[in-house]
Amino acid sequence: MSGRGLLIAAPRSGSGKTTITLGLQRALVRRGLTVRGLKCGPDYIDPAFHAAATGAPSANLDSYAMTDRLLGRIAGEAVGAADIVIAEGSMGLFDAVPGPEGHTGASADIAALTGWPVILVIDVSGAAQSAAAVALGCKAYDPRIRVAGVILNKVASARHERLVRQGMDRVGLPVLGALPREASLILPERHLGLVQAGETADLHARLDALAEAVAAAIDLDAVIAAAGETTLPAETGRDAPPLSPPGRRIAIARDAAFSFVYPHVEAGWRAAGAELVPFSPLADEPPPEHCDACWLPGGYPELHAGTIAAADRFLDGLRRFAETRPVHGECGGYMVLGRTLTDADAATHAMAGLLSVETSFAKRKMNLGYRRAVLEADGPLGPAGTVLTGHEFHYASIVAQGEDPPFAIVSDPHGSPPAATGSRRGRVTGSFFHAIALATPA
Repeated sequence: MSGRGLLIAAPRSGSGKTTITLGLQRALVRRGLTVRGLKCGPDYIDPAFHAAATGAPSANLDSYAMTDRLLGRIAGEAVGAADIVIAEGSMGLFDAVPGPEGHTGASADIAALTGWPVILVIDVSGAAQSAAAVALGCKAYDPRIRVAGVILNKVASARHERLVRQGMDRVGLPVLGALPREASLILPERHLGLVQAGETADLHARLDALAEAVAAAIDLDAVIAAAGETTLPAETGRDAPPLSPPGRRIAIARDAAFSFVYPHVEAGWRAAGAELVPFSPLADEPPPEHCDACWLPGGYPELHAGTIAAADRFLDGLRRFAETRPVHGECGGYMVLGRTLTDADAATHAMAGLLSVETSFAKRKMNLGYRRAVLEADGPLGPAGTVLTGHEFHYASIVAQGEDPPFAIVSDPHGSPPAATGSRRGRVTGSFFHAIALATPA
């Protein structure tokens, strides 16, 4: 078996996609298969869990922010290295933003591009035969895709399962398995999603427990048989990275406060010849002096603001680094580059002061959505006028923007007026915008 894949999706968020995806990935690995995971949409956390479950790298497929060439490159690398790809959808299967067909951000776009059949995870709590009507709607809604079967989640009893199966039989959808409600199988969460893989206690024991539960409740042979051959664009574009490397040797913050970096971005930088050198601000490490650029990713600095404020070697080293070399911060990294960060307890902590912005996690408001950014000046992500696709997802608020000019002008898919975002001063730039790819084909 090679070059085959499946997309695990659901009619809505909260149905149990991630839990079942991880259980399937781990269970198939335990059967001796080489498995790769992929995640639809702009998600930093789930690919790390896929990597832990499979023992192999994972990445994102984002139909809004990526060209077909880049999507084909990422999917092709995964299927070329695996017996089977188990990809995970985001939100509901058809949830999307306005855009050309195939580039709306919907998980269904990825199924259509790759040819992978869809297995629907249906949360049947509070429903019986009516769950089949929902599944039938998903089966018929988009003629580009094929729903190969369903997995029932949160089944209350044997009788409940029989009633749901009767409905699925009526609409001609195979039931590949049924999992009971089991709170111990739920992974811990925080405000941006699951607690990160590296912070989850007894992660591999939890994944093994998921695998055992899935293997007991789901017909793994049927899942394997449902996988389909992969179809990819003829041009997969191996000539350019998704984002230009900000330097040849990049100091990249990496610890519990700074971890949100897309695997395809790091892989693209390495393929372009850049070296990534990790360092830990939480361990009071400064950016390594032999690097020629510094990248502060997003993450959870609001949970570690006191530690960061007391990390004098890190902050002083970052300030010295910025005197001669570019520094860029995304989301949480942007907050640390600012003057102050107010945590959830309303305590205000001094940050690097390299930008004039002041942020607060005490004044929380969710900001979420795709963005298209046009750079206002030359910088580590490209020359002025470079167009990037990406997204924002944060609860922190800006309480004072300060006097710095903006990093970029952003627009969204919904027709909102373009707006300035982020800050720049000297060689330092930052914003809440997470870059996914260049808007031009790559």
